[in-house]
Amino acid sequence: MDKCRGMRDMLPQDMAQFRYIEDRFRQRCAQWGYQEIRTPLLEYLHLFTATGTLTPDMLNRVYSFLDWDGWSGERVVLRPDGTIPAVRLYITEMAHRPTTRLFYVQNVLSFGATGTDSRENWQAGVEVMGGRSPQAEVELVSLALEVLEGLGLKPELRLGHMGLLRSLLDELGVTEEEEIDRLTARDGLLLQRLRESRPELGEALDLANLAGRSPGFLENLGSVLLPHLPTLRHPIEEFSSIAGLLTSLNCPYVIDLGLGRGFEYYTGAVFHFYSGDVRVGGGGRYDNLIPLLGGNAVPATGFALYVNRIMSLVPGPVSHYPISIQADDGCWTLAFSLAGEMHAQGIAAEMVAGEPMGPPVISVVVRKGPVYIMSGKGCFASPEEVVRALKEGWDAKNSPA
Repeated sequence: MDKCRGMRDMLPQDMAQFRYIEDRFRQRCAQWGYQEIRTPLLEYLHLFTATGTLTPDMLNRVYSFLDWDGWSGERVVLRPDGTIPAVRLYITEMAHRPTTRLFYVQNVLSFGATGTDSRENWQAGVEVMGGRSPQAEVELVSLALEVLEGLGLKPELRLGHMGLLRSLLDELGVTEEEEIDRLTARDGLLLQRLRESRPELGEALDLANLAGRSPGFLENLGSVLLPHLPTLRHPIEEFSSIAGLLTSLNCPYVIDLGLGRGFEYYTGAVFHFYSGDVRVGGGGRYDNLIPLLGGNAVPATGFALYVNRIMSLVPGPVSHYPISIQADDGCWTLAFSLAGEMHAQGIAAEMVAGEPMGPPVISVVVRKGPVYIMSGKGCFASPEEVVRALKEGWDAKNSPA
């Protein structure tokens, strides 16, 4: 029997790997002072359209339908993005807070151009409402890198700035989406046309090849652009402050001014995280999104880690099978009582009526008497003695609770 196109079943080993990643993400978020939320799978379509928050290309790939109740209906979507629902929740429930730090682990749904694309993806996301630059961006980058490094990856950080990119393109008269995509993809004919119209800007127009690894790169870029385009001063200075703080923390990065395409709501710094050639996360500043959705003018920024992609790179936890409990005929009541005693003490124990899941850490056989025969430990007369022997003579870390 076939699955729906683009969907994936998670087998027990997949779920163990998923929880392994999720648990480490949750732990780091809690250490940084973030609180967990969960938003509904269904959201009103106008959240994503009326304010122009997503690009037309992305909106063409969402699952939308009429939520009909027999009398009236409104068009809804299966959430294609985690940030916009989190902002809606913040506006309706938490806007009284001066600064709000939230995180979530949720699925998002959209479809691509081919039938082989994954249509359900899991995001481990973080949002900061009220956080100002550069501290908020550096906080989020630090958190994301801690999570990825804690999973055994060696992430590469790439930085861009949508405010700088948009301001520059506006000054150049490049406003159509198609032209912007061509420019960031280094279209030769468009570059030639721009160089002929603004020869004083030189190589600064080659956005796809503008890359650096220090605040000095941005200072040099400013020395070329600002004499001719003074409106770029604020985004360049903001970008430089973020890069400078990261440099002072010995955090390596690559500056790439072509980042940030695909989300209309980004207004400032954007950051992508790579492991090799695989992009495992990304985010950025979206200062206009909260007022666009009806809230106050509150600055905000966030990121999402792509759990599906991380699962392909991170090995799952080493499988530890629980203690197995077997019983002779007529002794199953005693066996279930023993299992209950172990569970009450935080010791994982598997009841085995047939073949066990795998090689157990320790096996216990219950026989008439009653006698509890534990491998490597000898015989015991009661469940309490078995549990005591386990706690006293065996490293409980080997038994997953």
